[in-house]
Amino acid sequence: MVKILQSLSKTIHFSLGIAILLFVFLFFNNGGFDFDTYFWSWLFRYLHVLTGIMWIGLLWYLNFVQIPSMPNIPDEQKPAIGKVIAPKVLFWFRWSALGTIITGLIVAYLNGYAHEAMTLGIGSGGGRNAAIGIGMWLGLIMAFNVWFVIWPNQKRALGIVECEPDLKAKSAKTAMLFSRTNTLLSLPMLLSMVASQNLY
Repeated sequence: MVKILQSLSKTIHFSLGIAILLFVFLFFNNGGFDFDTYFWSWLFRYLHVLTGIMWIGLLWYLNFVQIPSMPNIPDEQKPAIGKVIAPKVLFWFRWSALGTIITGLIVAYLNGYAHEAMTLGIGSGGGRNAAIGIGMWLGLIMAFNVWFVIWPNQKRALGIVECEPDLKAKSAKTAMLFSRTNTLLSLPMLLSMVASQNLY
């Protein structure tokens, strides 16, 4: 077991194997599942939750751990963050954001509320559609910030893209402010998502 846990790749493969075995057990324990809209909705909701945990987890890591810690890190150690850790974090951060949006839209489509949610329930009674719609729009705004504001500015701030020192400093501040904006939006977004599933 130690050999498995010492390798991230082996750990994830083992976790996936357990998840598949659990699914097979639940499948046969239930007498099987129909591979219908309900099944695909469940599968994409599972993927939506997985990618969402990755995305918001990394957002909170950046805002609760990395950004506040940077002033306390000696200058000679900061390149380890900027050249090694931050690019890896931002890779998973931006792709999990995209994965969350795509799987969320698929779930909304499969469950037949995509249009009603995107129009915030206007004309369809509000309620659940308004709640999930608010969450979806907040998620879309956050994902837009990731791909079109945070990532381009972080590329300059980390030196992935060459630029003048003044622009590099400005880009770092812009990336931080939009990352903080996403943190601000994350709690209302999650509240709307959970409310739509449990309060209506």
